[in-house]
Amino acid sequence: MKNFLKLFLSVLFFCLHITSSSQAQEIYRYEPSAENPFGLPNPDMPEQFSDFAPMIGECDCRSITRIDKDNWGDTVSMVWRFKYIMNGMAIQDETLKEDGKHSGSIRQFIADSSRWYVHYYSSAAPSTTLSAWEGNKTSDGNIILYRDQKSPNGLDGKYKITFSEISDDGFNWLGEWITPDESFSYPTWVIYCKKKLN
Repeated sequence: MKNFLKLFLSVLFFCLHITSSSQAQEIYRYEPSAENPFGLPNPDMPEQFSDFAPMIGECDCRSITRIDKDNWGDTVSMVWRFKYIMNGMAIQDETLKEDGKHSGSIRQFIADSSRWYVHYYSSAAPSTTLSAWEGNKTSDGNIILYRDQKSPNGLDGKYKITFSEISDDGFNWLGEWITPDESFSYPTWVIYCKKKLN
């Protein structure tokens, strides 16, 4: 009788485990999985949530930053990976750079303001408060994000990020400091990305 009870409890536990696992898979079906390693977009999200869809996956990229007014640094190879998180209701990306200065961000689209909000973090400069950019996709197909930022000599301005040439094959990225009216631009960082073949 004792052995039968043990067997019964084992089978019951196994059945409950399988049932709860199946229910979890059903509830969180848009999370990254073996079948969809970068997750899936949640259909409950607004249509603008598809703005970053071509970037989902992994790209091989070349990153170049400005050293000073007249010079740019060496090209740094990096991997840029985008995936859906929070059951397909946000996007997380991370960069893995050969120089060891890795970074990432969480991207959320807020329907009430019809804007993307991007919270950035970096291994090179850990912070107690994450920087945030905001913006949207423009009529020419670029995604443009802004953040208030003074110049090194104290002038008011913004840091502008532009994703361009967006396709299933890759994209380009530009970071630049601009004056409030965008009459002056000072590019500081460029990245060129090609999608990895599966």
